Order: sequence, then structure tokens, then C-alpha cells
Amino acid sequence: MDNAEDIFATAAAWAAEGETVAIATVTETWGSSPRPAGSRMAITKSGRIAGSVSGGCIEGAVADAAQSVMQTHAPKLLDFGVTNEMAWEVGLACGGKVKVFVEPLT
Repeated sequence: MDNAEDIFATAAAWAAEGETVAIATVTETWGSSPRPAGSRMAITKSGRIAGSVSGGCIEGAVADAAQSVMQTHAPKLLDFGVTNEMAWEVGLACGGKVKVFVEPLT
């Protein structure tokens, strides 16, 4: 079982327990990026997290966006990069760019 399958298995188990779950997926990277495209993270409404989309530097912002996605059921495409002021706030000072798609698990 690869990492993506592990994340989906964990997310499915959480959903089976009654948790509301969102999945975040790295869709694009440019320059220095700690995680490659295809990296995934599962987030629950109660705050459980599995996997990684950045090695820690943007996970908090992604988890916050996931809470909104779970509430509205509207997916979001997040864009973090050195030209984005938010990148410094969330710790993405590595010189790269990362796009993360966050969607509710249905």
C-alpha cells in the first residue's frame, strides 16, 4: 500500500467512525518544495490529520481551509508561493510554489 492509499484508507476509516473528512492534494509545485505533486493529507472536522502536503510549513493554513471546505462542501484551490505574502506568514520561505486542492470526502 503506498502513501496515497494509506491516506485514503485512514480517511475512509475516519468517515466510517462518523467523522467529517476533507482531502488535500498537492497539484503543482515549482522551485524548492518539500513535498511532490500527488502528496496528500486527510483532515477531520474534529482536528485529526494524517499525511503531509508540505513537511509542516503550510499544513496549518491547509487545515484551516479544510474546515471551511467541510462546512460549505465547496472545494478550494490554494496557492502558496514566495510572491504571496501569506507564504511568509505560514512559513513557506523556501523559495518555491505549491498549489493544494482541498475537497470534502463524500
